[in-house]
Amino acid sequence: MLVCPECGNEWSAEAESGSVGGAAVIRDANGNPLEDGDVVTVIKDLKVKGTSLVVKVGTKVKNIRLVDGDHDIDCKIDGIGPMKLKSEFVKKS
Repeated sequence: MLVCPECGNEWSAEAESGSVGGAAVIRDANGNPLEDGDVVTVIKDLKVKGTSLVVKVGTKVKNIRLVDGDHDIDCKIDGIGPMKLKSEFVKKS
């Protein structure tokens, strides 16, 4: 079992995102493939670790960047700053 040091989420090493031609395909909560530069919408209130801030449902996040790891979206949210998100908590706009 692998454990995320940021949020404590556990997953098995075999459970990976679907792959096409050897490259990992990152999908949103609805199963739509995501790409760098997409605009996504948050579908669940997300607490920001270490602060009292909350990313509210419906917050639009522009110009995402996909990275490897459990938190597979790197972005900057207005009013909060740079952070990493899990693709399971966003939908493509």
